[in-house]
Amino acid sequence: MSADAGVEPGIVCAFAVTGTLPDPAALASATGHEEGGPLRVLDAGGGLCLVVQDVPAALFDEEALTERLNRPIDLERCARAHHRAVEAAAGRGAVVPLPMATLYRGDRSAVRAVRDRRPVLEALLDRLRNRTEWAVKVHAAEGTPDDLPTAPADPGTGSGSGSGGRAYLSRASARRRDRQQAHGRARAEAEAVDAELRRYAVAATRHRPQSERLTGRRTPQLLNAAYLVEDADRAAFTRALAGLTAEGRHPAVRADASGPWIPYSFARWDEEPDARPGQEVPA
Repeated sequence: MSADAGVEPGIVCAFAVTGTLPDPAALASATGHEEGGPLRVLDAGGGLCLVVQDVPAALFDEEALTERLNRPIDLERCARAHHRAVEAAAGRGAVVPLPMATLYRGDRSAVRAVRDRRPVLEALLDRLRNRTEWAVKVHAAEGTPDDLPTAPADPGTGSGSGSGGRAYLSRASARRRDRQQAHGRARAEAEAVDAELRRYAVAATRHRPQSERLTGRRTPQLLNAAYLVEDADRAAFTRALAGLTAEGRHPAVRADASGPWIPYSFARWDEEPDARPGQEVPA
């Protein structure tokens, strides 16, 4: 809804671009940001549609939004609202999800942004059509030397001199070697998991490994990857996943997978329009 002449345009939150008109019933039943109006569609011309929502300036201007996104609870609420809207937009075909909190001053600005990026958006829609994203996180296995704490100092060794001190230092050195070797094995097995899964994907990207504080695991995350998979190859990909996570196949690591997802990791506005299938996409 374009602003009338002389009227200050409102803030529009944009969620996704699609080449297929979304289902009106799906949009009507979906909730974007709780503080905003209903989801609606802007015609961006050339067959492109933009799913948006009117939101209040008091909560979504730059200063207010920055403050809210610095609060973990509000950040999670915004992320969930964004994902709900993107899912509604994707009900009938491929979508390019926009970054969370993509805001414009009025409909005209939002439509202009889409038109300015039309070649990239059209190429992305072609690339993402009939494809989904799978997320795989690989951690070192618990209970390995890489997971165990360093041996405490032997209180009977004093300064480390004499036969007791030499024995302690020898044990500590062996312990370090065991940890280094275990870490090397785990990294090699994580790379093997990635190499195998790439065989069934048209593209893959690596994200920064998450900290142990975020994962809640005692062991380090060695691989945080996403794979773009053809719908026709989904069964082969999931079989490969099952084989890789089977007990004993890669004993030094544990792999967790989730999907299929809307391919957020492969919908980059700054991606080159002629990106080829199988090409590495930078995280």
